Amino acid sequence: MAKADLMPTAENAKERYKIICVDDVQCSLVALKRRLMGHYEVYPAESNEALFKILEKITPDLILLDINMPDVDGYEIIKSLKKDERYAGIPVVFLTSNKEKNSVFKGLNLGAVDYILKPVDTSNIISCIDKHVTASRSEKYSSDKEENGKPYILAVDDITSTLKTIKYALYNDYTVYTLSRPECVIDFLELKRVDLILLDYLMPMLNGFELISMIRALPDHQNTPIIMLTSEGTLPQIKEAMSLGASDFIVKPFKDNELMEKVKKHVKIKK
Repeated sequence: MAKADLMPTAENAKERYKIICVDDVQCSLVALKRRLMGHYEVYPAESNEALFKILEKITPDLILLDINMPDVDGYEIIKSLKKDERYAGIPVVFLTSNKEKNSVFKGLNLGAVDYILKPVDTSNIISCIDKHVTASRSEKYSSDKEENGKPYILAVDDITSTLKTIKYALYNDYTVYTLSRPECVIDFLELKRVDLILLDYLMPMLNGFELISMIRALPDHQNTPIIMLTSEGTLPQIKEAMSLGASDFIVKPFKDNELMEKVKKHVKIKK
């Protein structure tokens, strides 16, 4: 099968953020893991040495790092991380019981993205992790797109021949992802920011109208252009789609040039 025909599935569209928690106090580490393991893949480390052993095996999305530890403290650990190009881009959030401003500023100046005061509040730490992992992935997305030079488009349709038509029409100017299972869309978009979504109206499991509201609830896709694909294109359909957050529509079957013009209207191509 050609690479261009491969479509994401639920299995490869969904993953959990990987978080390393570093704290020398065993009971604190156990409690932190229990609080977070329902939301993330959590890897506990009791020391600097344990942290770097874990880093040899996985690339985490974020590191929670205690400051006050024996042998090597959090300040020295973050210095080591930032000196190594393999780990320099990993967001680090300090965990500290020290409320002094100088302590906080020192951590931020060394490259930490945030700090959390102990005792830890579960909702605050989850909000903090999600915020910084999203920001980090957003920066990577922007960097990847700069290198690629092509905007990202997600096409969703349960008819695979339509998806192949879309990919063929757009592949010269865009990076096109295709999904034939609408139930996988939200999982995919939680992991990947795209510049435009082509969304079929009539699909099993979830129809396009239901998906629009779900997509608009995602922070990264509240303003992403959505073009509805419809074989009917009645006025009530169009009005309903627009009221839910659709940006445009195109009636099937469509010609390649019609599709291209619709997409170009909403996504500019860098020359």
